[in-house]
Amino acid sequence: MKIKTFILLGWGVLLFSNFTYQGQDSEALSLKEAFKNDFAIGTALNSWQIEERNPAVNELIIQNFNVATPENVMKSALLHPKWDTYDFRMGDKLVEYGNKHHIKINGHTLIWHSQLPAFIRQIQSKDSIRTFFTDHIKTVAGHYKGQVFSWDVVNEALNEDGTLRNSVFLQKLGEDYITEAFRLAQEATPNTELYYNDYNNEQPAKRAGCINLVKKIKNAGVRIDGVGIQGHWHLGKVPLKDIEESILQYSALGVKVMITELDIEVLPRNFQGADVNQRLANTSESNPYTNGLPDTVQQQLANDYEALFKLLLKHKDKVSRVTFWGVTDADSWLNNWPIRGRTNYPLLFDRNNQPKPAYFKVIGLKQ
Repeated sequence: MKIKTFILLGWGVLLFSNFTYQGQDSEALSLKEAFKNDFAIGTALNSWQIEERNPAVNELIIQNFNVATPENVMKSALLHPKWDTYDFRMGDKLVEYGNKHHIKINGHTLIWHSQLPAFIRQIQSKDSIRTFFTDHIKTVAGHYKGQVFSWDVVNEALNEDGTLRNSVFLQKLGEDYITEAFRLAQEATPNTELYYNDYNNEQPAKRAGCINLVKKIKNAGVRIDGVGIQGHWHLGKVPLKDIEESILQYSALGVKVMITELDIEVLPRNFQGADVNQRLANTSESNPYTNGLPDTVQQQLANDYEALFKLLLKHKDKVSRVTFWGVTDADSWLNNWPIRGRTNYPLLFDRNNQPKPAYFKVIGLKQ
């Protein structure tokens, strides 16, 4: 594997050289190989990547990741565009991609209040919403039975204070809809792992709500296998103490713990989380690094990732997977959220598919 290596002469100077590692299997330097005895390493894939349109990016994916989550192609707006119509083409391509490259697939997501089909907005009947809800879970989970390793059954159902989000599902189906979603998924695909996924659920109030949710599902005799902490964090503000407490408290419930959508934003904004409906105004201060990251910011990003992975390795007996939300900086959703058109740098690989100092800090923990 050809990798651009960084020779660090302090953080003020970076020398670059194209270097092919000799004398060992190239996979030994990949993320998935480095952490093979600790936890799975995943990434989110978009439709272009699923279709292998960029050979360089495809090589990077195959080399470094052993689990993949679809960024969008399994969300209901795309997969279930009309009341009586399902479109499994891209989801099926993702499964084929995983089989071809020995990458497990985490289905994402069965029930989410966002990116719903347009026809949902026209439905007022509780019975019709229940029919959609039931048929969607049974049909989608059933279609991919035995083809995906796991499902994010319910996504982002909690408010920041731990109460239930006032979604169309809560309004029409009541607070037991989450338990029912897991029950239906369990029936449709009994050998698939079933997860709850959310952002900021490492924070105490939301964590408490998530713990109550897991307990409620379990007390109903329904299976839930894991909790996903998304991990959309910000430079210099990764909440390590809260993350550790959450790993311990979720694990104590008898469920797996995963970091499911990891990125560390380097650009300024005044809140933390991943509410896709949030939008901020574009100002001259909101996109400061169009020509690349200053060395001090690059160093902070590397240090943040190193500290996070040290913590995750400390609890590798409880953490089953770490998934990055994107392959390279060029793919990141943070280039357009919460402000469109920004140049962001939240991942381990840059826009030229090269490993960043953060990559070497992370993989250096295993060397």
